[in-house]
Amino acid sequence: MTSPAPPCAGQLTEEGYGIPTYEAAIDPDTDWKTQLTKACRLLAAVDQIDEQGYYTATIELCFGATERSLEAYVLAEGGDEPDDFHDHTYCYDRASDLGLLSTTTTDDLRQLYDTNRTDSYYGGRRPTEQQADTMRRLSRSTHEHVTNQIRGGSVCVCSSQ
Repeated sequence: MTSPAPPCAGQLTEEGYGIPTYEAAIDPDTDWKTQLTKACRLLAAVDQIDEQGYYTATIELCFGATERSLEAYVLAEGGDEPDDFHDHTYCYDRASDLGLLSTTTTDDLRQLYDTNRTDSYYGGRRPTEQQADTMRRLSRSTHEHVTNQIRGGSVCVCSSQ
């Protein structure tokens, strides 16, 4: 058996492949709009796989949507730059610093993130339908809260609210 060939770096960066085809629903206007519309698209993907038993994928997509939503707020309201997001939990802390989330909520989200990562990646946990549904509701409510708090106006392109 031979190992599959790794993808060429040029394929991932699309160098030498002509004009790239971008995901149309992602708003490239400003960094915060890009992050917010990425969250919308992740939630749309959750809707696409709903009720098909993809609980792990649902949970992972929901964590991604929550993080992108919080990042959008931090970029829009906090003056942060994309390079400031050096790990998955920075957005939670900054959202708390900026008053979007309470310290308790931030601590709960960080704990949820840490527990999920440990259990999902290393613990052999099998996610359940209830866990996936709970994460879906949490990510949607977080996304809606962020969308309603951004002073520059929302560019939300999803119907997940």
